[in-house]
Amino acid sequence: MSISRQNLTVVIVSFMSDNVIHDCIKSIPEDIKIIVIDNSNNKLFKDRIEKQYDNITCLLSSENLGMGSGNNLGLKEVSTEFAFILNPDTILKKNTIDEIIKASNNLPSFSIIAPILDDDKFPNYKLSEKKETPPNYIDPYKVKSVDGFAMILNLKRINSLNTFENYQYFDENFFLYLENDDLCKRINENNENIYIVPKAKIKHLGAGAVDKKYAYEIELTRNWHWLWSKFYFNKKHYGFFKSLIKSLPTFFSAISKYIFYSPFDKKKKEIYLYRALGFLNAVLGKKSYLRPKIKISDQENR
Repeated sequence: MSISRQNLTVVIVSFMSDNVIHDCIKSIPEDIKIIVIDNSNNKLFKDRIEKQYDNITCLLSSENLGMGSGNNLGLKEVSTEFAFILNPDTILKKNTIDEIIKASNNLPSFSIIAPILDDDKFPNYKLSEKKETPPNYIDPYKVKSVDGFAMILNLKRINSLNTFENYQYFDENFFLYLENDDLCKRINENNENIYIVPKAKIKHLGAGAVDKKYAYEIELTRNWHWLWSKFYFNKKHYGFFKSLIKSLPTFFSAISKYIFYSPFDKKKKEIYLYRALGFLNAVLGKKSYLRPKIKISDQENR
């Protein structure tokens, strides 16, 4: 079950990420294969990135698939035993891969293993509900879930589980948010292990994967999908009424802020409107259809 550079493939889903993805790629050892799924269908981006890096294959999606579906598309192309899911706005530290490899040599079994965020104020994992404070460990330790911006999947082990078939590792109903929590929950339900490696550090820019010139449109999309995904996740695992109870406070908060900002702040008003609409669409059972209204110019896609 040990990871090596030869049996590891990195999968990165990008969307207008040219401003940050190169720092991510350069932090990955050159002898590790990388598959980039570009959700903006930018042919120029594909040509440039494959020409610049010998270890990269870039696949263009015909539409904006989101994170879960984009990762599933990339995972279908992985021929190695392990796949490292990375966001384009992450940067590995110099010894991150080596520390993960060392850790994998000493673990009896795992389905997911992940590096730790270099800022301990914002842990990229959740502990078991029985634990109130994070462990101060040097060695890898079990966690309940890890954030989706950096996680290594043990594909061979996960593929042996009955609940994961046809490369459907991530639930494709999620467009954005909580697809990683859903995956980790299903892993836990199969009594499989998820580990954090404290010596393997990673930097995450956070909401920085898309070019800043599209920031407002992306912010609207994020807010819509945050409420949609929250309701859908809870409905899927705990039922409609429990989901409703958990989500209503956030919905009412969004409505209150929409009313408050309406007279003087058009942008914030719209943001909270989108948040509320995401909730309403989820309650009505509608799909996560909203996409950012961004088009590639002819010059960009030439």
